[in-house]
Amino acid sequence: MEPIPLVHASLGVRELAAVAEVFASGWPAGQGPRGKALEARLAEKYGVGDAVTASNCGAALHLALLALGVEPGDEVIVADYTFPAPAQAVRYVDAVPVFADVRADTGTVAPQAVADLISPRTVGVIAVDTLGIPADYTELQAIADRHGLFVVEDAACAVGATYQGRQAGALAEVSCLSFHGRKGATSGEGGALLARDPRIGADARLRSSFGIGSIFDLGKVVGLPIPEFTEIGYNYKLSDIAAAILQVQLGRIEELLARRDAVAAQYAELLADEELLTLPYVPEDRTHAWQSYVVTLDAGVDRSAVAAELRGQGIGCGQGAWATHVQPVFLSEQRCPVSADLFARNLAIPMHAELTSNQVERVAGALRGAVRAHSAATVSAGGAA
Repeated sequence: MEPIPLVHASLGVRELAAVAEVFASGWPAGQGPRGKALEARLAEKYGVGDAVTASNCGAALHLALLALGVEPGDEVIVADYTFPAPAQAVRYVDAVPVFADVRADTGTVAPQAVADLISPRTVGVIAVDTLGIPADYTELQAIADRHGLFVVEDAACAVGATYQGRQAGALAEVSCLSFHGRKGATSGEGGALLARDPRIGADARLRSSFGIGSIFDLGKVVGLPIPEFTEIGYNYKLSDIAAAILQVQLGRIEELLARRDAVAAQYAELLADEELLTLPYVPEDRTHAWQSYVVTLDAGVDRSAVAAELRGQGIGCGQGAWATHVQPVFLSEQRCPVSADLFARNLAIPMHAELTSNQVERVAGALRGAVRAHSAATVSAGGAA
């Protein structure tokens, strides 16, 4: 049977046409006209003071912490159940990531866990819109305001999601987006920093280009302007090729998100009565971007065996997110039991806008059969027989 990939980018003829236009323009590199147009569009879409495109969301997180003035030895509380990019960004600036446990139902950072971890060295919080669902920003912002902390929203997975009627990506003073190939809007790789304060954006934009700003702009100045390097900067620019693709993708975001919503609804219907797994939970005050569709297996189900069976049938799957605190690179002695439990029992199944109804039915049927075949009760019954 045809393989069903875990992820698949929705890229087509409109995106190809946009790339062709960039080729014809003669400027495929970063911070050119397409990049500037994309930044203006993002700033307008999210209602922020500035938007800065970047090579990826990890770069945007790094730029955010630099612009916010995080210094070596500072503590930044980070959501634990996620791709480890937030904690790595904290380490990039020689600060200390402090891991906060998460809600069992949504996987997003638990506000009380954040409050319990605040110390005299704490300067801020990075919340994550886990797998596409926004965190509890009302409670998190209230905690941050009481202690004079910044909040950064890692909205890498959540383009198109909402929280209390507001867009994910506009829920904190600084937010970071991802346009990786599995996201709702993609250019293959890419990211953006969104800032309410234009000064944060200006700082990030300068640092993203080796500290000298746009070469494209300098090339239009009469004479021979010679830039001076006054800041340690990075090559975090997004190419105009990627920016052009993203302008098309942003125009399609409602269409693509509607298809993911439909896939999620079909999974929920087909798997509703399966006692050996728990479906994703979406609180009433927010919507899900469905970057991923992740189920939580019963503790008695052998996840590795289930994954092997699905992959043997050509169905992509993965573990979901990570319990960051257990990753060897961080050498953490902290404990986040809820995050660790989700890390052990979550399973991601195919989710993208190209899935057909028949494919969703095939995935759901295969998953149902696999969890039943590899549950402790089934194995015990087989052994007893």
